[in-house]
Amino acid sequence: MCGIVGALSPRDVVPMLVEGLKRLEYRGYDSAGVAVIVEGALRRTRSTGRVAQLAQQVQREGVSGCLGIAHTRWATHGEPSEQNAHPHQSHQEIAVVHNGIIENHEALRAELQQQGYRFESETDTEVIAHLVHAHYQQNQDLGQATRAALAQLEGAYAIAVISRCEPQRLVAARKGSPLLLGLGEGEYFVASDAAALIPVTARMLYLEDGDVIDISLQGFQITDLAGIPLERNAHISQLSADIVELGPYAHYMQKEIAEQPRALTDTIEKILDWGPTPALFGDEHGAVLSQVDRVLFMACGTSYHAALVARYWMEQIARIPCTAEVASEYRYRASVPHARTLIVTISQSGETADTLAALKQAQELGHPYSLAICNVAESALVRQSTLSFLTRAGMEIGVASTKAFTTQLVALFALTLTLARLRGALATAAEEAPHLDALRRLPNKVQHVLNLEPQLIGWAERFATKQHALFLGRGPHYPIALEGSLKLKEISYIHAEAYPAGELKHGPLALVDQNMPVVAVAPNDQLLEKLKSNLQEVRARGGELYVLADRDSRFMTSEGVHVIRLPDHEGILSPVVHVVPLQLLAYHTARLRGADVDKPRNLAKSVTVE
Repeated sequence: MCGIVGALSPRDVVPMLVEGLKRLEYRGYDSAGVAVIVEGALRRTRSTGRVAQLAQQVQREGVSGCLGIAHTRWATHGEPSEQNAHPHQSHQEIAVVHNGIIENHEALRAELQQQGYRFESETDTEVIAHLVHAHYQQNQDLGQATRAALAQLEGAYAIAVISRCEPQRLVAARKGSPLLLGLGEGEYFVASDAAALIPVTARMLYLEDGDVIDISLQGFQITDLAGIPLERNAHISQLSADIVELGPYAHYMQKEIAEQPRALTDTIEKILDWGPTPALFGDEHGAVLSQVDRVLFMACGTSYHAALVARYWMEQIARIPCTAEVASEYRYRASVPHARTLIVTISQSGETADTLAALKQAQELGHPYSLAICNVAESALVRQSTLSFLTRAGMEIGVASTKAFTTQLVALFALTLTLARLRGALATAAEEAPHLDALRRLPNKVQHVLNLEPQLIGWAERFATKQHALFLGRGPHYPIALEGSLKLKEISYIHAEAYPAGELKHGPLALVDQNMPVVAVAPNDQLLEKLKSNLQEVRARGGELYVLADRDSRFMTSEGVHVIRLPDHEGILSPVVHVVPLQLLAYHTARLRGADVDKPRNLAKSVTVE
């Protein structure tokens, strides 16, 4: 994995391929490459640098062509190197780009080696190129050869294939990894992400698992692996061509943190207009949500932290039993299904492989009710769920999620209020009103926190020289501490951990000294006095405290205690407000350490492999 672009056109497609790769850089990658068919020959250029270096190399070599594929790779099999970079080829006849993981690649490699194929890389993708070539020798048809090769693969893939013998034909397919077709005027494009195609077309068709698409200048046909024709509907993408422009910001993460008041306003708008109703989730008559008597959240990474916050809300407000699971663990343990459980999956992209697999497992176990919280309307997660709520965060490019997280929390809060109304836990409009008022105030509260950025830069200057940090929170703010810890470690490379503050004396206190900054999320709630006692334990051992307090929580700055005051306590929605300064702290710490903020090492934006 990570990004695929392909094109077939009467014009030179190389500039479009390179631009498409640039628009996929946010997904994270370690190498890039392009292959084109020109004058009956297959020509390939690869680089371990940034896409800008590949662009210079392509221009220097005069690469052009009307049929081509391109790729940004995030290493899964084999180290980052030009040798392992995509596209991969076979006998200078077949070229392939691939996202996903082929689980039986070692057995297939052994078989192909026995047939005389020589491997030049450590990747599983090269197996696909040689398999297609082997079948092509038998039938001389790229579509048939690709389908025959795919039938031998086990695992996940999105692929695009070209052959020098068929210079006006592009074959692509998907199983478990996203891929879409862009429809231009007499030209066609494929990509793993709509962002890559927005400069050339807004008309797109999303492939389903098992689809194979055969494209020529005369048109295209979608079939299954057996060659049986299928129909898929085209959509008009709502992304704008300037969506990836930075504007006045230094990084996408900085831009996306600043966009949160608008993203929250857009997401909240329908909730305030409609009220907490099942129709928000596509359940116009409450036929699904009214049947639910427990909730199971499944998500990964930042989205899992959103689920942990929502668990507190769900049990406190809706009075419904609720659990949250790491999606990558759910399918590998024995669980007891309960038919009236609502399975709620949470994902920014809607293509997270572990979350999709967990949803499939839950459905196979007999859970009929599912709801996707997602930022992408056409994603696999939305399509495979009974109900959905689309956050309106807009496209998120920085690998470290920010506005997607806060809008997920708003969506989960709306679900909480809806289930509370259906179950009678919020029986009247008067009981709902304070919660809706809190939602209405939320964008302004977040803007207030953004105005505190200079103080957080001051904290970041202290953190930039540290190697470790500890984050503490209690109740629904413990998941916020987890999120703050994750943000710091993933973009600044500072080792960070998070604990419920009450757990300090059960182990983490042993780590505390003057070199271990301790960040405390300290809202003015019923746990504040307990938290203050926990923090005294830190100060007694020489630890340096950094406290995010509400304006009315009576925390005082003193030697070894640094306090930033947020707005007055926002009650049940306080976690949304308190995560924003932690995002800013992580961002500025990473920036001061010279890290690549938007593309942290070893990480990808959308994790489409298990």
